[in-house]
Amino acid sequence: MRLSATLLWAFICGQAIAAEPFGRAAIEGADGIVPGQQVHVVVDIFAPEFFTSPPQYPLFEVPDALVTLPDDRAQNLVQTIADVQYSGIRRSYVIVPEKTGSFVLPEIAVDLGYSANGSAIKAQLHVALPAFEVVAAPDQTARPFAARDLTVTQSFDRSPSTLKAGDAVVRTIVVFAEDTQAMLIPPVDLGRAAGVAQYLKPPSLTDGVEQRGIGRSVETGSTRTETVVYTASAEGSFQAPAVSYQWFDLDAHAGATATLPAVDIVVAKAASTERIDPKFDPPGEDQGKNAWQVVLLSCAAVLACFAAIVAWQKGSAIRAWAERRRMSRRNSPRRRLRRLRTIIRVGPDPAIYRALQDWSGSLGFRSVSDWAEAQGNPRLSAQVTILERRLFRSRDMQLDRGKFADSITLAATNKGRARKSALPALNPVA
Repeated sequence: MRLSATLLWAFICGQAIAAEPFGRAAIEGADGIVPGQQVHVVVDIFAPEFFTSPPQYPLFEVPDALVTLPDDRAQNLVQTIADVQYSGIRRSYVIVPEKTGSFVLPEIAVDLGYSANGSAIKAQLHVALPAFEVVAAPDQTARPFAARDLTVTQSFDRSPSTLKAGDAVVRTIVVFAEDTQAMLIPPVDLGRAAGVAQYLKPPSLTDGVEQRGIGRSVETGSTRTETVVYTASAEGSFQAPAVSYQWFDLDAHAGATATLPAVDIVVAKAASTERIDPKFDPPGEDQGKNAWQVVLLSCAAVLACFAAIVAWQKGSAIRAWAERRRMSRRNSPRRRLRRLRTIIRVGPDPAIYRALQDWSGSLGFRSVSDWAEAQGNPRLSAQVTILERRLFRSRDMQLDRGKFADSITLAATNKGRARKSALPALNPVA
């Protein structure tokens, strides 16, 4: 009996000791990868029981390739191995090779926390990422760009055939593609429209765009929007050039070309203004009324001159008052909060920290950490900790810029101001 109990205890302890976190990685669709194609490297991290802190997936570099870690929501997994239930988290790296050859991916170190027998444990997993081959694709252009379901569309803000001399028409061309990123979509060659002035605007890049397909299906992809403004100064008939856009179709595994037709721009002569001869009324009964009008106009001119003299003499004071009003509106709490959120969403880490220092200092806090702790918002404190870790320690953690910006509100930031001193008043008044 005692031997059986001992063996059972050893078996249970052996299972508890063997229950360790582990990781695995794989490539989705590793066959026939061509330059410019997105390669999805899926990494699963498993831990017994549950995670106490999520895995921190690091970025890495690969020669002749672009590596990104999209901000897509992580996928939760559950798996049972040897009667032990593991919780898992899956995320995917996106690697875009720029040329053919063998690509060997490095081993990554993933920090995580998990629970074992009621205790929180910190651990670091080393996961070996698989290698893949990139082969030359037939009919692929010199600059690799591969995608799925690419479409090119154009629109005008007004009819280009009903213009007059001096008018402008805006041509907007949108490139939509799936299984790619907006920053990888090459620019559109818009050519030159002879006879009209042409102004190009900076392109607009957007990811996660939903576009309705055939029937009720909705595809999600990325877009690059090119905008050109045509201005005609003389009458005549002109033409916005046709567009030819080359790309590599991953579904057909062949080169493809999307085209837009040329558009005629017809400019008519500007309408001339008709001359109106002055009409003089003979003197008569209305002469007295006209005299009163002249007197009123003279008084208005005198008042205007007086106002101009006062404005000239008091110009510096008026400008100072206007500047104070402008700075007051500019530094209002709502506008300062809007500028702070914009810096958090698009600015580099040092700029974010300087903006937070100015913000917390204006509220009377000695440091950004003191301000974040005083807000009582765990999500805000976590993002501030990650930011300081990236600036002063290592860049192994990623900021959630959206959550960071949304966690700062006027209601939360005013908490530090409303504190009342615990000491009695120095000179109490009855």
